[in-house]
Amino acid sequence: MTQYLIQNARVLGGEPTDLLLRDGVIEAVGSGLTAGSAEVWDAEGLVALPGLVDLHTHLREPGREDAETVESGTRAAALGGFTAVHAMANTDPVADTAGVVEQVWRLGREAGHCDVYPVGAVTVGLAGERLAELGAMADSAARVRVFSDDGKCVSDPLLMRRALEYVKAFDGVVAQHAQEPRLTEGAQMNEGELSGKLGLAGWPAVAEEAIIARDVLLAAHVGSRLHVCHVSTSGSVEIVRQAKANGWDVTAEACPHHLLLTDDLAATYDPIYKVNPPLRSARDAEALRAGLADGTIDIVATDHAPHPLEDKDCEWAAAAFGMLGLETALSIVQQTMVEPGLLDWAGVAERMSYAPARIGRVADHGQPLEKGAPANVVLYDPTVRRVVEASELASLSRNTPYAGMELPGRVMATFLRGRPTVLDGKLV
Repeated sequence: MTQYLIQNARVLGGEPTDLLLRDGVIEAVGSGLTAGSAEVWDAEGLVALPGLVDLHTHLREPGREDAETVESGTRAAALGGFTAVHAMANTDPVADTAGVVEQVWRLGREAGHCDVYPVGAVTVGLAGERLAELGAMADSAARVRVFSDDGKCVSDPLLMRRALEYVKAFDGVVAQHAQEPRLTEGAQMNEGELSGKLGLAGWPAVAEEAIIARDVLLAAHVGSRLHVCHVSTSGSVEIVRQAKANGWDVTAEACPHHLLLTDDLAATYDPIYKVNPPLRSARDAEALRAGLADGTIDIVATDHAPHPLEDKDCEWAAAAFGMLGLETALSIVQQTMVEPGLLDWAGVAERMSYAPARIGRVADHGQPLEKGAPANVVLYDPTVRRVVEASELASLSRNTPYAGMELPGRVMATFLRGRPTVLDGKLV
């Protein structure tokens, strides 16, 4: 195995230090380390972070390989600094059996750009009628520990309670897509004055908040773990904050696009900005940033949702919900959280590596860059600025809302168990 000596890296933004990567682990950390037979990589000026972990990625395979494959999606993940991603279950067929989750897991191993952890569906076919084979998926080769019907809400409270009870047996977690279906029938964008002006059906904040309030109570009642996907409103942040104050085992995520973008972009009628949950108000975005800073919101998750051109290049009402996110997430976190002083790089590591690995029960990722730890390392240059070009993204799809936007920072290298997947900003 190739050995790498990374010199002068600023671990979590601190003083320059060296990292020796050998046999898949960090063999040594310190100043003036010798190379021996190792390949030397000068990381002067670069921030070293533990490999990022995404708890919410749509890789589309099997079934929608026109939008993304495990191969292309994990290439995008590596370029974004991720060494592990959790692949959501809304594939075709749905990942609701041991056979399908094992297929996705093996595709990830074959691709080799980052580790892929399948998310199992909560209900059969995402239909919300009966529980899927949760135990079989947990016992499979994929060792599933996160279960979600993401894209659809588990709206039946009895079914949600049963799922929360069931996953306790293997220390699993239910990740809920909080969207009350009756309150969002035909909804197109954030409900407010602008939705009325634009003539687009409003998506009320209470549709998200009501489900979160119900589910934190259910989780507390049965003593189980609940994770709330893509929190988007200030009210949701407050509900999660209160649940944590009560000592309930509740975690939550925010997406980069909800930290940066707001609902005024819907005035363009450009479906590139159509996402579920919708872009919210500037006040909501501010509340999310504050919640992420104080730990109410545990993690940043991309909700990377690729779509082919024909599903986005159409009128707003007919367009699919979703945006790309893997290759731009770290830059947006730098812009919205690091540059304003809301988080330092240690805080970024907590919310984009340590915490998502803990929630997903991933043992080989999300560990500090210390001697003996798995050599999952990201080297990031926060000083450069780049204009996002959709045509240059590794994803098969091009539905990025950041095309033409100048963002800070660039991932210069990603190491998966000491093996480079990205060097000099390019795939290896």
